[in-house]
Amino acid sequence: MKMMEMEEWVPRTTLGRLVAEGHITSMDEVMASGLPLKEYQIVDLLLPDLDDEVLDINMVQRMTDSGRRVKFRTTVVVGNRDGYVGVGIGKDSQVGQAIRKGIVDAKLNIFRIMRGCGSWECGCGTPHTVPFRVQGEAGSVKVTLMPAPKGLGLVAGDVAKKVLELAGVKDVWTFTKGSTRTTMNFAKATFEALKATMTTKVR
Repeated sequence: MKMMEMEEWVPRTTLGRLVAEGHITSMDEVMASGLPLKEYQIVDLLLPDLDDEVLDINMVQRMTDSGRRVKFRTTVVVGNRDGYVGVGIGKDSQVGQAIRKGIVDAKLNIFRIMRGCGSWECGCGTPHTVPFRVQGEAGSVKVTLMPAPKGLGLVAGDVAKKVLELAGVKDVWTFTKGSTRTTMNFAKATFEALKATMTTKVR
């Protein structure tokens, strides 16, 4: 299925053409290019080992003039377990299509995170945790990630744990505030905290 889609892919953006022509050969180069990522096939081509997991499926009902309309909303995370992770949302009247749209959205939101050995309790020097304290917010949810020593594992809720696992983070302390029962916001807040590892200025 994926090979068939890749064979039929006709790039429509500058970034897509650069990837298809072999001028850009890695996701690191995609990130460094500064060009917007608008074609999920780029991610399929450059990160073929990407895993995905559905975090939540919600049924959303809306009243219209023609009656009640039901849609499904999915929250999906994708990652290569080695520094690249994305979270996406998909909506459709069919569950399968909602999941597919969520995966595509997550791929278009994919981001490279920084890992390190930032815990004062550990000096192994391997990229197993976050390099320093970072925070992320989404809705009412705030997630704080703290460096942890090697071997501790992921001290986090189930939703955050899945996002961290697919990002390639093996050890971390987490602190949360807000309604973490809202899976979508919990996942997004964790994702924003991971993104902060690349955007936070360290003095």
